[in-house]
Amino acid sequence: MVTEDDVRRLALALPETSEKSMYGTPAFYVRGRWFARIREEGDLLVLPVSSEEEKSGLIAAEPATFCTMPHYDGHASVLVRLGAVESGEMGELLADAWRLRAPRRLVAAFDG
Repeated sequence: MVTEDDVRRLALALPETSEKSMYGTPAFYVRGRWFARIREEGDLLVLPVSSEEEKSGLIAAEPATFCTMPHYDGHASVLVRLGAVESGEMGELLADAWRLRAPRRLVAAFDG
């Protein structure tokens, strides 16, 4: 099970990442672009994904881990249940979301 502190540690370990508040909750940014936000409930993390198809696929494949709500209909964002993932998987999910929002050169340097 991952906690808010685990999310913070993993997110801030990514290059050029900062934490700011979004809608009164912790959110993580790379060069001013958000890539993760802890929802008000405290046990859900919002992450961008590459497409609505990817979002649907994640939810269909692992409904105990991934979900959505009407607020996110039409958006390529998925909710992750913190209690359903381990630290390693969360690190991968955050890195994938970070790659979607980080500048290409920063991603290339990180992956290189």
